[in-house]
Amino acid sequence: MLNRLEMLRIFCTAADCGNFKEAAQRLGISPQAVTRAIKELEQLQGELLFHRNTRHSRITAFGAALAADARRKVQEIDALFSQRQAQADSAISGLVRITAPAALGEHHLVPALADLQQQHPALRIDLRLSDEMSDVVDEQIDIGLRVGVMRDSRFIARAVAPVPFYIVGSPALLARCGVPDSLEALTRLPVTVSLDPNTGKPWPWFFAGGQQWHPPTPAFMATDTRAECAAVENGIGLGQLAGFLAIPLLRAGRLQAVLPALQPTPWNLNLYRPQRGPVPARIRLVYDHLLQRFAQSSFFPTTAANWPG
Repeated sequence: MLNRLEMLRIFCTAADCGNFKEAAQRLGISPQAVTRAIKELEQLQGELLFHRNTRHSRITAFGAALAADARRKVQEIDALFSQRQAQADSAISGLVRITAPAALGEHHLVPALADLQQQHPALRIDLRLSDEMSDVVDEQIDIGLRVGVMRDSRFIARAVAPVPFYIVGSPALLARCGVPDSLEALTRLPVTVSLDPNTGKPWPWFFAGGQQWHPPTPAFMATDTRAECAAVENGIGLGQLAGFLAIPLLRAGRLQAVLPALQPTPWNLNLYRPQRGPVPARIRLVYDHLLQRFAQSSFFPTTAANWPG
């Protein structure tokens, strides 16, 4: 059961937003958690706080009065801690364990963390870069970054940026083998694939409309997406690469995008943390900082409009 202050905080946010989904997004929790908090508060008050159906929620007269009173009391309690919290924030210290795909580390994640550690020198980072999905609960990871759908209810996840995928090849390879104009033409050219570290099997290529393609005889396979990217850049084969790998090389003219009609809908880059008790200030600081940095399109360009050519 939630403590009563947190319950009131969730209720006030739901009252301000007007719907539970938006309140959940603002708080970084699940809509189900908002619903549970409202139900518990209704049981404690013995009154209905929201009229709701499958599509809408509308605060009741009793709920509106309680929200007005609760906002004042929550603000008063927050004021008691604001000075102490400001002092704590200025001296944040301790270890934060982070996991992320290897390809995000050098050019994206490490620069973001470097900025933060310059502001908080006592903050320590343990960064685990791997394309394998870590068990953040068993490995005591505090924060994670992953591309794709997050279905584990043990995590609080936020989609922070879209990640497009491009079919790319080196100019030398395309000059030698020709530029494919269809999937059929692509099947006659050398290609690369990434291997799932958990199973050892190749990941399929993903195309528009939910289509998938399994290259029957790839010229190059690797469990590390950076190695696959290097293989594509060196002309071993065409590959399907995430935007954070492909875009810098497209900008530099070292890769060329082909078959844009097959480009799939971008996937989400998710920032997540386990749902376990209170969140220490150092973890909240890093989580919020990464949330802000990766949401900035200038920091993490993802669309063709952001690069020339």
